[in-house]
Amino acid sequence: MKKSKKTTASPWQKFYKEDNIPEHIEYPDCSIVDMVIQSAEKWPDNTAYIYYGHKVSYKNFVKKIEKTARALKNYGVKEGDRVTICMPNTPEGITMVYAVNMVGAICNMVHPLSSEKELEYYIKVAESKYVLVIDAVFDKIYKLRDTAQLERIIVVRPSDGLGFLKQRMYKLLHVKKVKLPSNDSRVVLWEDFIANSYFYQGNYHEERGGEDPAVIMYSGGTTGAPKAVLLSNRNINAESICDATMIRQIEPNATVLSILPLFHCFGLGVCIHTPLCKGMGCILIPVFSHKQFGEIIRKNEPNFIVGVPTLFEALVNTKLKKDDLKSVTAVICGGDALNQTLRDKVNTCLENYGSSAKIRVGYGLTEGSGAVCLSPERAFADGIIGLPLPDTDFKIVKNDTFNELPAGEEGEICISGPLVMMGYLGDEAETAQVLRLHDDGKLWLHTGDLGYIGEDGLVYFAQRLKRMIISSGYNIYPTHLESIINSHEAVLTSTVIGIDHPYKGQVPKAFIVLKPGYKAGRRIEREIRELLERNIPIYALPAAYEFRDKLPQTKIGKVAFRELEKEEKVKE
Repeated sequence: MKKSKKTTASPWQKFYKEDNIPEHIEYPDCSIVDMVIQSAEKWPDNTAYIYYGHKVSYKNFVKKIEKTARALKNYGVKEGDRVTICMPNTPEGITMVYAVNMVGAICNMVHPLSSEKELEYYIKVAESKYVLVIDAVFDKIYKLRDTAQLERIIVVRPSDGLGFLKQRMYKLLHVKKVKLPSNDSRVVLWEDFIANSYFYQGNYHEERGGEDPAVIMYSGGTTGAPKAVLLSNRNINAESICDATMIRQIEPNATVLSILPLFHCFGLGVCIHTPLCKGMGCILIPVFSHKQFGEIIRKNEPNFIVGVPTLFEALVNTKLKKDDLKSVTAVICGGDALNQTLRDKVNTCLENYGSSAKIRVGYGLTEGSGAVCLSPERAFADGIIGLPLPDTDFKIVKNDTFNELPAGEEGEICISGPLVMMGYLGDEAETAQVLRLHDDGKLWLHTGDLGYIGEDGLVYFAQRLKRMIISSGYNIYPTHLESIINSHEAVLTSTVIGIDHPYKGQVPKAFIVLKPGYKAGRRIEREIRELLERNIPIYALPAAYEFRDKLPQTKIGKVAFRELEKEEKVKE
């Protein structure tokens, strides 16, 4: 068992005492699947997940994990291999996460809407030879079969996790059948993959410890280019254990609306693994539509709603009926800052429709295994991100130094503790930039975010050191988009900024200066857009393009992107 130690009292210790939160916790030295198995032993008949009304108990969920683990072994997956999971929130996706962990392999979690170039990078950097993919994006993966040297592509249809009658209805009404190659043994349908598990009768449950790697997630790092974040079993288990100490409403049989995707650290850690470690039920939502939000809530009656600000914008604008939210006991917002106006609207909405819950704000990052901080139920102010999770140290340092700043002074947020990642896979230089050993002997994660510790002992977020646009909870890095745009033969320079959007929060807009001899027009704009489409996911594409003769500059000759942001604000 691992136990973290602190030598001095933290400024938020008084809140821990008031809310009966332990400052130190012991973390089991086991794998993430072992935690779920322990849940199944305690609550075998509780519902582990619900998928379009189809419920699966914990004891049956573990059986599915074991069968999937045998199938993986049958197809040659070994301890330490990397298996790419390119899936939305479906039963096959979460079952595969734990089955991969069970055989001692590592999950490589990727966004299904990633571009072909990004998928190629994700698969190659992880050295992954096996892919689980939803059929809608199979073609993109199949194109990479030779360049990425893939040994097996397992294809899931969205209806696979449903009961027989619902499968029939789903196929008749919703699914456009994706044609799969009939003569390529590397491609196998999920049902055939599982059926073949019978042929493996050897050991399929490898013993793994807390320090062993479990999951690869992707982040922009300090440069904006994708970075593979390596997380251990202990990282993800600590997230679930700490979440459970901070949220008193967590209890067996409660249900969580699992909308945040499993390839997102907040989604996997908070919406999937935390409830599955506590005997709760995950209501799996593979595709979210704000138009269907009211119906989703009425049909499922969730106890927990966890999401990003855009999801809560959708909630307050949803047509609800009296007592539609009476089942809701906890509401958590992460992924981006929550302003006081939206916070008040959400709380009013909850009260008006039967819930006594108040929205709480979480702060985190992929490099920190998801959430690292959560606001108290009774405290809120603009910028507040609240209480660090147990055993997670926070300190504020002067930019580009290790010098700690006193309360009230703004600087870079640094964190240390069991939630801090193992490092960036295959990138020692970038890892050394963000994981730094300070004079106190602790390894600190430099987040690239600015904040301060208030006189009240709570942590406040100010702004980001690195340029970032957050759209519907997804991080978009302008410098990455600019490097792609600038690679077009006609482009001299470009700058990407975030502009306000009524639903998504912000969306990118590209300002482009062409080289002499080139003329702005639809053809060049189309070529630039197509170039971006090949290299970035759909959600990161600019919503608008503007061609200019020149861009505003600072006194030292850099593009004054703040001036462009001000111009856009004036237009509004």
